[in-house]
Amino acid sequence: MQQVKRPSISDVAKLANVSKQTVSRVINESPNVSDKTRQCVLQAIADLGFRRSEVARSFSQGRTYSLGVVGRNLIYFGTSTYIGIARQAETLGYSLLLKELPDSSIDQIEPMLHALLDRQVDGIVWAIPEISDNHAWLDTELFDQIPVPIVFLSMAPHPKASVVAYDNFVGGMQATQHLLECGRQHIGHITGPLDWWDASERRRGWEAALQQTGRPVLPNHMVTGNWDAASGEAAFHRLLENYPEMDAVFVSNDKMALGVLLAAHDKGLRIPEDLAVIGFDDITESAYFHPPLTTVLQNKPALGQLAVKTLVHKIEEKFQTETQTALDSEPLVHQLIVRKTTLMRVP
Repeated sequence: MQQVKRPSISDVAKLANVSKQTVSRVINESPNVSDKTRQCVLQAIADLGFRRSEVARSFSQGRTYSLGVVGRNLIYFGTSTYIGIARQAETLGYSLLLKELPDSSIDQIEPMLHALLDRQVDGIVWAIPEISDNHAWLDTELFDQIPVPIVFLSMAPHPKASVVAYDNFVGGMQATQHLLECGRQHIGHITGPLDWWDASERRRGWEAALQQTGRPVLPNHMVTGNWDAASGEAAFHRLLENYPEMDAVFVSNDKMALGVLLAAHDKGLRIPEDLAVIGFDDITESAYFHPPLTTVLQNKPALGQLAVKTLVHKIEEKFQTETQTALDSEPLVHQLIVRKTTLMRVP
């Protein structure tokens, strides 16, 4: 079978009666082309069925149009964040190289970074949230020597790092304020592991919302879980024993809230009449809990998309690209999802 010849830039230039440089400018969306010429070139591309060679583009621009993504299993962000990363990368013309980091020791991080750099990625999304000191390597020479931009997800602001994250402090306040608006007077909290930056910020938001209304925040008003449903159940039993007058609880994620609903049922507590419950994350199943769970939504695909946009923007700055990827002007904002586990209480 005779091989079909693939149309080239030269073929497009000949048909459009322009130079190859002009075709290249149109392909790369340069503003330095008249509208009439641009339309002529685009019509020639369509007529010939031209598709640019990504390999040729990489050689000509000194870029691979590939991004590294470093994760550490799906318990951190779930598939939805990675879906957001993948879709935005595809939209912007980048391929992805996904790497799994076994742990956050320098002995693991350094070879991981070298493996990505050996593949000549243009930038890296560090999709691992801040837990204890797992981001301490940012203050070492290793970080200073990385020649490509890196964007970090869900960590505290850092003077040397580009961070894309939800403001979990605001999210914690929003959850607690909703319970206050429902007329609840004694609001407990089940935290995630407090070495997680996300969990500690949500706890701070709970404290701040209560303190703003003059309510005391005591150690027995809070118990720590570990994100899973079983820990939520155990934490609720301890919390209720320590804080028997509690009439509402803010749970730091929806999975632990599922355990709370089971424990409350076992105790004969009516939800929301005796106890209002609010979770966090709005996992798919939360709408089907019994009763359906009020929660705070973090749009994880949007988090992944913004991470890629931010990274590509930095890459384009580095290569002094004529057109820049636009960054969202609006910050990532939580959304309160009100369901049947919270109810206005009439004084």
